[in-house]
Amino acid sequence: MIDTISWLAIAFAAGLAARQMGLPPLVGYLVAGFGLHAFGAEATPMVNTLSDLGVTLLLFTIGLKLKLKSLAQPQVWGVAGLHMIAFIALVVPVLLALGALALPYLRELDHRNMLILAFALSFSSTVFAVKVLEEKGEMGSLYGTIAIGVLIVQDLAAVLFLAFSLGKVPSLWALLLLALIPLSGIIGQVLHRAGHGELLLLFGITVGLGGAQLFELVHVKGDLGALLLGVLIAPHAKSGELAKTLLGLKDLFLVGFFLSIGLTAAPGLDMAPVVLVLVLLLALKGLLFEQLFLAFGLRARTALLGSLSLASFSEFGLIVADVATENGWLSSDWLAIVAITVGGALVIASWLNARSHDLYELFSERLRRQERAVRLPVEREIDPGDADAMIIGMGRVGTGAYDTLTLDKGLKPVGIDADPDTAARHREMGRNVVQGSATDADFWHRLHLDDGHIKLVLLAMPQVSENIFAAEHLIKEGFKGTIGAIAKFPDDETILRAAGVSQVFNLYAEAGAGFAQHVCAGRGHAVETPIDRPPGGHATRVIEDADIR
Repeated sequence: MIDTISWLAIAFAAGLAARQMGLPPLVGYLVAGFGLHAFGAEATPMVNTLSDLGVTLLLFTIGLKLKLKSLAQPQVWGVAGLHMIAFIALVVPVLLALGALALPYLRELDHRNMLILAFALSFSSTVFAVKVLEEKGEMGSLYGTIAIGVLIVQDLAAVLFLAFSLGKVPSLWALLLLALIPLSGIIGQVLHRAGHGELLLLFGITVGLGGAQLFELVHVKGDLGALLLGVLIAPHAKSGELAKTLLGLKDLFLVGFFLSIGLTAAPGLDMAPVVLVLVLLLALKGLLFEQLFLAFGLRARTALLGSLSLASFSEFGLIVADVATENGWLSSDWLAIVAITVGGALVIASWLNARSHDLYELFSERLRRQERAVRLPVEREIDPGDADAMIIGMGRVGTGAYDTLTLDKGLKPVGIDADPDTAARHREMGRNVVQGSATDADFWHRLHLDDGHIKLVLLAMPQVSENIFAAEHLIKEGFKGTIGAIAKFPDDETILRAAGVSQVFNLYAEAGAGFAQHVCAGRGHAVETPIDRPPGGHATRVIEDADIR
């Protein structure tokens, strides 16, 4: 127990150091694990338990956000299947050639061993990709949803492999799991009654972890059970709130996962050449993903960011190596080699993903030359039509602004949102909303603002960095109208004004003023409400009853 707490403290220190260097904290957790193992430490039962809980809750939360129709898209299942086949077909000859050159450890493998190793390396890390997308706030972006879909297809292939390799054939009792489909309505009612506090958290833990154990009882991989239960709950209105409630707990448990990878093995000098070769295969893996995404009609930016999020080796590689070792297909040394390779690849992938947007800006011109002439509908040029105002970010704030401009001001706004499903839902309700990511530099190249119709742009995205990015690119594109943005903190107001925003709306300060105005207006009183407040100032104006009618 004391060892585990000490290791968590070391993981915290390493994660903090990684963040100070501009890297995701998970890089620090991995390095902490490798460092501890170098001093003779081994994974404790508690660390392994934390790891298992973290992965299970991760898959459950993925299911809560998963839209099944996204898996049916060719750019998802087509890319996932073709990439696996192409990667294995290219890697096996390379490994055989290096084995013929007497590279240590590779020279002892035959064709079947090489095939198993290439198959293991063809998978990308679901844990890593989701963690990076969450930290960047891009889970709902186009490239993020496609990447998650590819990972789900890979996970399904992994389950099939384990079923055959371990002889873990589902029992006849597994058919009873189909009863969960009609029971999803009852589960949804319980979720509704759980409220918003600790009962909601307890519900998520019970269903996620309990569902995994239920699947294990009938010889079906528990992680798959957690994923499928999440999918069943996903249509419920509170599924998003449930996922947010579980976020902190899931992230805490995943610290154990990254520690356990580092604690699996420490590099030996004789393993270094083969580890280096395997890590270099990341370049091939990422390039294959990028070219396949381009071939399926995605833009260069979507293809690059999607390929970077998938350019890792999966923890599934450790499972395959363990199975292969137990069955005598690989020597025990290969478990250590694969563990070091997976850990090293995650460190490199973390560094690349932390700089993904900068990398695209650096190579954008060269990458755009590789785009196909025919693109997917969501990747085509954006024409706002006769709109005279634009709201970027169609959440609750953006939706309210859209309706006010339409109903009270007589304007014709167009809404922009990065989530395709959000955009589609607004269109069904009669709003003019198109899908697009304002944090995508190419979005501003695809958006036609040169006709001068749009005079007002409201930036209503939740992250101040997103609003700053959008404001800066509006200025670059020569926009001469008024730019407004939301902010949460006084410091944000200063930064937004420096980026070119002329009107800043502080959500917390203005909410209080609006609340007072609403109540006093109902009693027939006038009330002062803050207007565009300069940093440190408190400018106000009087709102009469006529102003709010």
